[in-house]
Amino acid sequence: MKDALEDFERVLQATGPRLLALTETESEARSAHGKWSPKEIVGHLIDSAANNHQRFVRAQFTGDLIFPGYAQNDWVAVQHYQQAPWSALVQLWLSYNQHLLRVVSHIPAAKLKEPCREHNLDQIAWQTVSSTEATTLEYFIRDYINHLKHHLRQISALNS
Repeated sequence: MKDALEDFERVLQATGPRLLALTETESEARSAHGKWSPKEIVGHLIDSAANNHQRFVRAQFTGDLIFPGYAQNDWVAVQHYQQAPWSALVQLWLSYNQHLLRVVSHIPAAKLKEPCREHNLDQIAWQTVSSTEATTLEYFIRDYINHLKHHLRQISALNS
């Protein structure tokens, strides 16, 4: 897990300044009609951080990995990320993820690796796990980091 957390930290350190270098106009551009802009992608990543924050904390007190999902497109729409100041979104995203990094870095290794048969990662994970397979909190945290990196690559592709 140490490798994933070090990678997460490097991503946060490198990405914050790169995102802040985008102009408001660049942060509002869409690759196509119906696609999210960088502002909306970062907004989605804020929502992901908020939802996964409570999941990562609760997982330490329960024997399962069953968590509520959320309607991602609706969350982005009702929060009007497209109209928010870019620098404020980036700072919130960065701060929230720095907090998550701190939270997950303190999870005991035994809890991270504990096999769990009761989960709904077949529904809520980015890279799903069959409901018939056991999984771990470590897998779910790595999945969160990979999801975050996927969306950051989308922003990079939009502005390259």
